[in-house]
Amino acid sequence: MKTDIVVIGGGASGIAAALEIKKQRPDTDVVIAERLDRIGKKILATGNGRCNLTNRDLSAGFYHGSVKNMNEIIHNTEDSVDFFRSLGVLCTADEEGRVYPYSKSAASVLNALRLKLASYGVREECGFYVTGIEKNKGGYIVISEDGRRIFTKKIIVSCGGYASPVNGTDGNAIKLFRQMGYRTEKICPAVAPLRTSPEALKGLKGVRTHGKVSALSSGKVISCQTGEIQFTENSLSGICVFNLAYLFSVYEGNMELEIDFLPELAEDEVRKLFMQIKNARAEHTIEDFLSGVFVKNLSLYITKRFVPHPFTDKISSITEKEISKLAQAVKSVRYTVTGCSSWQNAQATAGGISGSCVDEQLCSKKDSGIYFAGEILDVDGECGGYNLEWAWSSGKWAGKYCALSL
Repeated sequence: MKTDIVVIGGGASGIAAALEIKKQRPDTDVVIAERLDRIGKKILATGNGRCNLTNRDLSAGFYHGSVKNMNEIIHNTEDSVDFFRSLGVLCTADEEGRVYPYSKSAASVLNALRLKLASYGVREECGFYVTGIEKNKGGYIVISEDGRRIFTKKIIVSCGGYASPVNGTDGNAIKLFRQMGYRTEKICPAVAPLRTSPEALKGLKGVRTHGKVSALSSGKVISCQTGEIQFTENSLSGICVFNLAYLFSVYEGNMELEIDFLPELAEDEVRKLFMQIKNARAEHTIEDFLSGVFVKNLSLYITKRFVPHPFTDKISSITEKEISKLAQAVKSVRYTVTGCSSWQNAQATAGGISGSCVDEQLCSKKDSGIYFAGEILDVDGECGGYNLEWAWSSGKWAGKYCALSL
């Protein structure tokens, strides 16, 4: 097979790249080489199937990575809401600025993208698991595991990182380019749960609660997030934890999470609240001390951990000093981070092809005919549509400059 440009990977960034190539140069022959039996499978899983396309607030602080002009790329490509409206997809945003298709269906987004690809005549070569890239006179040869070959003038690499391997991203491409001499930044799951000792979480499995989570290293606060916290038997989860997961790649072995279970109240206000509860429930047992503040399992967990009395004692037996210590504890429960979640549970990859390997057009500094886009690059964003926005923006950016370079 021969073509002008091969887009390796038919996810969000690859589809965006292919569409932009055809927009810039309609006569360009484009092939999407996709590992799975159809393109866009990971798009269907985003936003719990609702497809959180982007966010109204695309401030630089929501992104991390070594691609120096990532913010320029995000803010100087077509607005994603306008882009999808041009494809016939109406968008809407929630109170926190997260943008979804009005249908709240990822399938409607993928369908619109595939309709546009078809109208442009973009070819899809599925079941094409890339295992090699060879330089050839006038371009490159892209080789699949089953021996198929595509001769091409240019390549856009948009095949993701390691996260969510069930959707086709197993890190093979990163390994391939590392073998080709490309530098990669430290790789670990991002937008993922963080693990801690199961003993420290005993009794909390399945609990969901509001709180403030701070990431600490050597006792110093690195970053904070507030929102819903979820507990499993061996990990802390929820969006506020997901948004701190990228720090594990930097502070591995020296990272803690500190939870403030009552972030809206100062410590002294918490103490006064607990004193009021003591007076109101003085003759009841300690088991019911915090049942009006937290859900049952969390109430029992905090009471058992920080109140030095049997559950059968009366609440009146708790001293004022013990209440002060309890108020302090509730504002700063700490957990040592022992690891990050598996790739199966991660939504994005921290690390990847280093920004030092590409120029401002996302073209390889080593191989002038190869461009990169999406998650394979060392860029990751927080929950809320930021990673999909990077996929659309970087895909269009690489597609534009790759097309113009022909």
